[in-house]
Amino acid sequence: MSEHYAPVSEHLDDVEAARTEGRRKMDWALQHMPILQELREQFESEQPLAGEVVGMAMHVEAKTANLVELLALGGAEVAITGCNPLSTHDDVSAALDANDDITSYAVRGVDDEGYYAAIDAVIAHEPTVTVDDGMDMVFTIHEEYPELIDTIVGGAEETTTGVHRLRAMDEDGELNYPVFAVNDTPMKRLFDNVHGTGESSLATIAMTTNLSYAGKNVVVGGYGYCGKGVAKKASGQNANVIVTEVDPRRALEAHMEGYDVMPMEEAAKVGDVFITTTGNRDVITREDFENMKDGVLLANAGHFDIEIDLDALSDLAVDEYEARDGVDAYELEDGRRLNVLAEGRLVNLASPIALGHPVEVMDQSFGVQAVVVRELVENGDAYDAGVHDVPDELDREVAEIKLEAEGIEFDSMTDEQRKYMGSWAHGT
Repeated sequence: MSEHYAPVSEHLDDVEAARTEGRRKMDWALQHMPILQELREQFESEQPLAGEVVGMAMHVEAKTANLVELLALGGAEVAITGCNPLSTHDDVSAALDANDDITSYAVRGVDDEGYYAAIDAVIAHEPTVTVDDGMDMVFTIHEEYPELIDTIVGGAEETTTGVHRLRAMDEDGELNYPVFAVNDTPMKRLFDNVHGTGESSLATIAMTTNLSYAGKNVVVGGYGYCGKGVAKKASGQNANVIVTEVDPRRALEAHMEGYDVMPMEEAAKVGDVFITTTGNRDVITREDFENMKDGVLLANAGHFDIEIDLDALSDLAVDEYEARDGVDAYELEDGRRLNVLAEGRLVNLASPIALGHPVEVMDQSFGVQAVVVRELVENGDAYDAGVHDVPDELDREVAEIKLEAEGIEFDSMTDEQRKYMGSWAHGT
């Protein structure tokens, strides 16, 4: 095992300054994370994770750091690294590494070799629970360290792409411990994917470019939950929204929401800003680049950097240069410039000024992560190997904590209503 990859503190010049700044970012986020505040009190007093080792591959920034610290407060030893080479905040990573119960290997801007060496270093702690964003940790354990599977009680997966990979693995009979699909539960999907992706992607693009959406044609590749959020928020900023889709029902849904729906081939000719949200590869291809206007912005809000075919764009370009921080211009033979943000990686996390999703929505998602880890430790035997939905009562628990913190009251069903809903004997 790669136990020789050093924690972040050994990669930085001024560790103390980094820790101070990282802690400041974490404190600001925690102020606005009432769910994690409530769970901190519970976990600290009840110690549900005592004796466990949690191995994590996540976007290491302030909001995630508060989840990591929560798990440590609950009694776990935690080892963490990044799940994207460009989304780590080194200062936050250093602040985590200062905690005696946490080792952070996340360093911003690592190459592929460093990225996987850091994952190996986390696995060297021999985790009993894994928490992933994109499934790289689960995959590496199954491929390279299968001997650890017997002592792993289970895992949690944060994002759409990771859940797709896990389900494919499960269907092939290759997933050998239980993993909760946190991404698919309402408290994640309805808020994180819609409001989180929509707001943070558009805000990051605007701040990175200093450009407006008003009157522009914004092309959204894919109309899943993330695409819906981007389309809704872009429309709210007075853009003309165009949606491209491969699923007929989603295409129809986008049409009935009032958006223009057309193939990417057509959208390429009229779009000003392109945002991919599919989790699939080759959404924008060579033929599309050939049709695009001068000055377009190309950004990805799906998981990996394969949605925009950058190899093809590089082939077409006669010149490539950094137009401004986080924007690479590709100049074509006829003088047109196509601008790629954040190297085609997650724009809301990998841009130089990116802050990721708003704090409030991550409070919800990470609240679900925390109660799921607790569930695995307390009731792991109840779950067979494979992908599992988050138990509905856990998802509701997190929603109720949030509503209470916001001072929002809501109705509950009477016994009569419950009886009625549970009966099949009532006719007209």
